[in-house]
Amino acid sequence: MQSLSPSSGISLKSLIRKTTPPPGQTHRFDPVRFVIQCGYRSDSANTNASTVNTNGAPASYNFAGHVGSSRADWQSSCAILASKVVSQQQDTEKTGGAGDITVVNGHKTLDLVPIDNLPKPLTITDLSPAPMHGSQMRVAYQGVPGAYSEAAAGKAYPNCEAIPCDQFEVAFQAVELWIADRAVLPVENSLGGSIHRNYDLLLRHRLHIVGEVQLPVHHCLLALPGVRKEYLTRVISHPQALAQCELTLTKLGLNVSREAVDDTAGAAEYIAANNLRDTAAIASVRAAELYGLQILAEGIQDDSSNVTRFVMLARDPIIPRTDRPFKTSIVFAHDKGTSVLFKVLSAFAFRNISLTKIESRPHRNRPIRLVDDANVGTAKHFEYMFYVDFEASMADVRAQNALAEVQEFTSFLRVLGSYPMDMTPWCPSREE
Repeated sequence: MQSLSPSSGISLKSLIRKTTPPPGQTHRFDPVRFVIQCGYRSDSANTNASTVNTNGAPASYNFAGHVGSSRADWQSSCAILASKVVSQQQDTEKTGGAGDITVVNGHKTLDLVPIDNLPKPLTITDLSPAPMHGSQMRVAYQGVPGAYSEAAAGKAYPNCEAIPCDQFEVAFQAVELWIADRAVLPVENSLGGSIHRNYDLLLRHRLHIVGEVQLPVHHCLLALPGVRKEYLTRVISHPQALAQCELTLTKLGLNVSREAVDDTAGAAEYIAANNLRDTAAIASVRAAELYGLQILAEGIQDDSSNVTRFVMLARDPIIPRTDRPFKTSIVFAHDKGTSVLFKVLSAFAFRNISLTKIESRPHRNRPIRLVDDANVGTAKHFEYMFYVDFEASMADVRAQNALAEVQEFTSFLRVLGSYPMDMTPWCPSREE
């Protein structure tokens, strides 16, 4: 067996057929296109390499005695051929001309765009850097600067970059489109009840609840500097704020009309921008500072224990734990009558799981269900989606078994999130 060595190996010059130049012309080489077939056989057959001239005439080269019949000889041949290609590439780089002229295979080419200077493609990390290594968390909220939702975002994520949104749905979309990392939105108030709009949006979008924060609400009556209460003819604010201050406004003796706007801070901004001296706004102390308004009355909420619960939304859920109090939010629907609701609630009661909230919303896809009874005729029942919050983590076996039982009685079940409960103390007498 004879192996292929550098001294007796295949030279690229041997694959170029020399031709005799015509009289009066210099010597040239006729380029040859060649294909090398590397292989080995168990018998003593030799490996051939066939070549084809540019004029179409075939030419055969037999490398007998150079390529052996074993796998080791075949691997050695390929390694030597690869080393020769590398050495030719190095020679090509050395023969490059000045400037941007590069010699490749004997031809001069212009390197118009250097590879190192090409722009790198954008990745998902370029569109939304993760909130780490000093980068700032971006939190979307509904309203304008000075809104209570902005204060809730600051409490949930200190030193965050708050992104105001004109509507609740815009805040959902900001997180889905990677414009924001989180969204902080209200879902219920201790006086005004649930914010139904956000419950409907929770079902429509695929965001996950990753936390909650409870914010005491401290309402103030704001107006332009120099305006007295006797000059007011109307009060504008968010519908929830107007409802939470209804009794106090009556006690103040104000003969004013109530008009609802999108948010509390937006009402203060509207008065300042339009120089309305007959209008007051119900908003926060921070809104008065931002828009240059004076405080006519402070703490005008009907109940000092006025608290709004906000939820934090993210694109991905968090991993539930059992080392601290957790809360889980679910939504389900059923199509077998009202007795199913009793069975669902019994699944939690049997396992001593406390429910903190139950909310029903109309089933938009099937608002009415018809039931035929031979005795009483046709009956119409409203279809509802039920939102339930219970105090247990999805990592708890009790919660897992309860939801497994609930799934047997319902036609639709979705876990909106399992998240830590807000256990921070708060003082109802003053604003945080």
